[in-house]
Amino acid sequence: MHPRTLFDKVWSSHVIAELPGGVSLLAIDRHLLHDLEGGASLRRIRDRGLEVHNPELTFSVPDHAVATAPDRRADSTPNSSRLLREMKEGSEASGITYFDLGTEGQGIVHVIGPELGLSQPGMTIVCGDSHTCTHGGLGALAFGIGATEVMHVLATQTLRQTKPTTMRIRLDGKLGSGVAAKDAILATIGQIGTGAGRGHAVEFAGSAIRAMSVDQRLTVCNLSIELGAKIGMIAPDDTAYSYLAGRSYAPDGEMFDHACAHWRTLPSDDDARFDVEHVIDATKIAPQITWGTSPQDVIAVDQRIPDPSREANPQRRQAMEAALAYMGLKPGEAIEGTPVDWVFVGSCTNGRLSDIREAARVVAGRKVAPNVRAWVVPGSETTQREAEREGLDKIFLSAGFEWRKPGCSMCAGINGDTVAPGQRSVSTTNRNFVGRQGPNARTHLASPAMAAAAAVAGRIADARKLG
Repeated sequence: MHPRTLFDKVWSSHVIAELPGGVSLLAIDRHLLHDLEGGASLRRIRDRGLEVHNPELTFSVPDHAVATAPDRRADSTPNSSRLLREMKEGSEASGITYFDLGTEGQGIVHVIGPELGLSQPGMTIVCGDSHTCTHGGLGALAFGIGATEVMHVLATQTLRQTKPTTMRIRLDGKLGSGVAAKDAILATIGQIGTGAGRGHAVEFAGSAIRAMSVDQRLTVCNLSIELGAKIGMIAPDDTAYSYLAGRSYAPDGEMFDHACAHWRTLPSDDDARFDVEHVIDATKIAPQITWGTSPQDVIAVDQRIPDPSREANPQRRQAMEAALAYMGLKPGEAIEGTPVDWVFVGSCTNGRLSDIREAARVVAGRKVAPNVRAWVVPGSETTQREAEREGLDKIFLSAGFEWRKPGCSMCAGINGDTVAPGQRSVSTTNRNFVGRQGPNARTHLASPAMAAAAAVAGRIADARKLG
């Protein structure tokens, strides 16, 4: 047998049939639904006289449209009320597990999947959301799908897909003190570009990746889509197995031992070949901050904003000029010291307990600057409750942050949680597109520590200098 990659092993084990045109019919192990598309898809299935094929393999949760205010209700807005009602009723009618507001399982779909043990190595996982690649941090083959594909999975528990080519990105060396996983992936995107992964399934490897916790690996894979790749994976190891042990939906007892034995066969063979390879020197990565309107518009916090006139590619030069105009920045200026209006800690990228701890370490004993409004939005009910048991909420509240309820919140800007027009936000989210956090809002992507530093400094700041 030829040497195989992690991706090849998982893909081939799920192929039911090879179809004309180079298309494979894949078995799907987990299907995750959220409130923007879940209820509507379930209604369309019913309207066609179909049933959900494997309801026990599908899980639904409200996250995108829900309010995150401390006193939130399901009917906080007419839109959220309709979406949540439709998904709850559709899930219950179909026998699908639904994690309602206020219950232990509720939260952002890509946070609760790993947290509950729904996401496991070697699984195929799909969801109607582009950041489904997050679950690849546990060695799953996970990717986002469209509305029609959601219906196909609901009705058949299968999906037709064209097999992508493979890419390996090695991050070698040790990340420096104060440098987070978010910095590592942003620096990688900055080096190779947002289109580099298009058409590829990406495996992240190297000593810097192996040294990461599962939460950090999930952050790295979360931004695979910002490389242009809808699939990002990290080979499972003892770190992953320890993380999964004891979680609600993970195997237990003897079955967990059997699962681990299988999971240990999944990592890429030593001599496996990839279609494309990149090597990143992790030792040279500093805390990152974006300056433009794409994740690839990123620099180290101690660098200056690039000059479009030095860009040889005319299309890239034009994009840079437009980004600077939108962001209200000038070439050659230091990014550090730029005043900010908003700080947001949360999202499926950085809304986990470890992220909140990271921000709390910077905030402890300090106050939010007078000109800044700062929010912390836990990624799940479980995360919120654990953070509160540790007293992290008190640290943020004492500093002047708002401590909110779990949800996507300001990441998507579609639930009432938005940045005011023209205001500048440092955010732990995954996209800094034009209008992403609200009409004419200006977004700088950063790690939880960097966001926290901006909140207390009132400007973009190097978290390492705050101690």
